Formats: sequence, C-alpha cells, structure tokens
Amino acid sequence: MDTGESENQLKLEDIQGREEESTESCRKKRLEVNLREMQIDDLPEVFHLGELIFTAQEVPTLYRTWDEYEVTSLFNSDSEYCLVAELDKKIVGFALGTTVSKKKSSWKYGYLVWLGVLPAYHWQGIASRLFDKLAEKMIEDGVRMFLVDTGASDYAALQLFKKKGFRNPQKHVYLSLNLRTYQELQKKAGNSAKRPRNGNNHRNH
Repeated sequence: MDTGESENQLKLEDIQGREEESTESCRKKRLEVNLREMQIDDLPEVFHLGELIFTAQEVPTLYRTWDEYEVTSLFNSDSEYCLVAELDKKIVGFALGTTVSKKKSSWKYGYLVWLGVLPAYHWQGIASRLFDKLAEKMIEDGVRMFLVDTGASDYAALQLFKKKGFRNPQKHVYLSLNLRTYQELQKKAGNSAKRPRNGNNHRNH
C-alpha cells in the first residue's frame, strides 16, 4: 500500500470512529427527523440548502454544477425520488435521484444525483436514512442496479457508500476549462495556420 492509500485508510478509519461515536450519541438522544417526498414549496429551500452545503472551498466541482435548474429538473421528472429530511419543520438534508432504462435491456438503473446534509447535522445518520429511503423506492420501482459518484477525497461519502454495499469503485477524472483560455488558444491556432510556411506563400506552377 502506498503512502496515499495509507492516508486514505487512516482517514476512513477516523471517520468510522467518529461515526460510531455519533451513533452511540444518537442512541442516547435520537433526533426526530422526518423523511418525506419533496413538495413544490420545498424547491427554494432545497436549492439554498445546497448552496450552503456545496461550497467552492469544500467541493468545487459540485459547487459549479449545483443550480436551481438541477432541483427543478429532477423534481419535475422524478419527484418520487426527491426526498427531504425535516427537523422541527426545517429541511436539514435531501436526496435527489433518477432512473434510467436502457433500450433492448431488461435492466433499470437508479442514480443518486445529489445527497446533502447540513454540516451541523453530520454524523447523525441522516444521510444514511435518506439513502435507505431512496433505495427502497428504487427497489419498488424495479431498479436492479444503483449508481453513485463522489469525489475521491470525500471520505465521509465513501465510507457511507461502502457501508451500504457499494463495491468496485472506478476512478473518474474531472477536468475544467476556462473558455477565455480556450478562445485564446483557438486564435493562436488560427494565426499559426495562416502563417506562410518556409517563408513562401506562393504556389508553384
């Protein structure tokens, strides 16, 4: 095992230890969290909750892709897979999913698109309960394969999915492109193509 893998394992073990402590704490004082399907009036609150969770500092890739259209689009197409966790009439977490049916295949795929819980309520089992509720709905709807993705450094999410039985993680590389840089490169490429080669731009006859 290389140094990077060792550090990841230590972090996962630390997270597991904190989760066990939190679980014990929850047994003593169980939060009265209500899980339910998202309603249309919840859309603004869920969107703003995501803004608090998916920050540029913590998860830059998710920060760039989270917007109000993500919430409304998933709600309009798959409202039964849009769940919220409510505590004292305040939404503290959510899970947004969808399903995909492939042509000429009997398999139906479920996909957990977004899962978020306010930091103040981490380690309380809320994300786990949201996942379980969503998985139950997927099973009822005939889904045979459940897919998720997360950042390689999101150790809490990795630990959660590992406990739920996910296996065979695949590495995926995310790249970003500043389109101003792209335009500059295109201009340079265009200018280079227009330059005469070998100092001669005359055709030979």
